[in-house]
Amino acid sequence: MASSMFSGTESLTLFSSKTPNGLCFNASNFHCNKRTGFNSSTSNFNFSNNARVRHNYRVVRTIVPKCSLSASSSRPTSQPRFIQHKKEAFWFYRFLSIVYDHVINPGHWTEDMRDEALEPADLSDRNMIVVDVGGGTGFTTLGIVKHVDAKNVTILDQSPHQLAKAKQKEPLKDCKIIEGDAEDLPFRTDYADRYVSAGSIEYWPDPQRGIREAYRVLKLGGKACLIGPVYPTFWLSRFFADVWMLFPKEEEYIEWFQKAGFKDVQLKRIGPKWYRGVRRHGLIMGCSVTGVKPASGDSPLQLGPKEEDVEKPVKPFVFLYRFVLGALAATWFVLVPIYMWLKDQIVPKGQPI
Repeated sequence: MASSMFSGTESLTLFSSKTPNGLCFNASNFHCNKRTGFNSSTSNFNFSNNARVRHNYRVVRTIVPKCSLSASSSRPTSQPRFIQHKKEAFWFYRFLSIVYDHVINPGHWTEDMRDEALEPADLSDRNMIVVDVGGGTGFTTLGIVKHVDAKNVTILDQSPHQLAKAKQKEPLKDCKIIEGDAEDLPFRTDYADRYVSAGSIEYWPDPQRGIREAYRVLKLGGKACLIGPVYPTFWLSRFFADVWMLFPKEEEYIEWFQKAGFKDVQLKRIGPKWYRGVRRHGLIMGCSVTGVKPASGDSPLQLGPKEEDVEKPVKPFVFLYRFVLGALAATWFVLVPIYMWLKDQIVPKGQPI
């Protein structure tokens, strides 16, 4: 599995786990060539080979660019994204919760990925107060309570069906479990030591607002850890991603964190081991982004009204149309990990797939 770390806005340090020789990242901003491993012709990074970083098993030479983030925002709100709305997501998970832990997680969000993604959150004290926003069935929370006492952890989700699954997990019996909105958290300002959200941002109509809320609820020096999807580069995967839900680009995550007021913003790539670092199809759980709150109080970012009014009535036939099309698009991303797993079994180890 391969991963990378963005450090702030001025430099990019790539952290790689042990990967086959010749493996290339096929990510939203990187394209591979055989000589350097990366071709920056389609990105906004100026590379120089002048740094060394820690490797999981050894010290390796890496590429450190001077990074200038694009000013682009997320794809237009007029784009379909049929499940990137709270009401569609509510009903989507009404049915998905039945098989979520047993069918969805094994292909997109494994225990190894979870532990690797939580590592930058620095869950170093069992007495930390942690909020797990969009915690769903509690799969990510199980990773959190390895390091933090369950009584200090709150799981929040808008889906009572997902939370019902979390309540059945014995290690989470002492957690506080509540229904709530990621864009309007029911916690006071300067409340938590750590904010964690995994696999939730893709359903936020206004991701900037959700990240602003993460800043608000953290204490001075607290850290947010947001784990989510990355945008595909393969045309068909990109089409289905845009129909289904929000797949942010890596630079968008960093831009949202910085606008909210976070400092020391870093991005670490994650992925199933059988993908061998391939990212062209996008990943439902593709990166872990962290940032530190530098000052007490609310975020300096001011926003207007919410993108979505959940109290507004919906037209039943329009809702059904959106829901069915979004769910059909989602099936593509059920098939992709199976396809990648088969390629991993067929293509000899050490060769890119």
